[in-house]
Amino acid sequence: MTTPNASKRYIVDSSGWVEYLGDGPKADAYARFFKQDDALLLPTIIVYEVFKKLLRERGISLAERFFAHARQLADNTIMLDTDLAVQAARLSSETGLPMADAIIYATAHAVQAELITSDAHFSGLPGVTLI
Repeated sequence: MTTPNASKRYIVDSSGWVEYLGDGPKADAYARFFKQDDALLLPTIIVYEVFKKLLRERGISLAERFFAHARQLADNTIMLDTDLAVQAARLSSETGLPMADAIIYATAHAVQAELITSDAHFSGLPGVTLI
């Protein structure tokens, strides 16, 4: 399992945010990545996925708590642009990843960040740590 260090950058996938904020069974495994805000990067598609899931399954309070944390990471937010969209489409074609996962994976590659996730779609892909 990956141990955070000061020189690395991380993207915690939507599954990790939901586990951590919802005190899921893997929350402790994800916690260490959230303690390094300077190394934590946040693609906007993850903001969409996490806010929607928390709103639907856990209510507005937890969704807003997530959004407040996301806003604190404004300098580390990564927007989807046309180059990243094309790269995600290529990766999706090559790997079979669904759209959102391909965007997240392409983003991690583009910014040379380790992707931290519990999503089995990413199993076996380079640059991914499964929790």
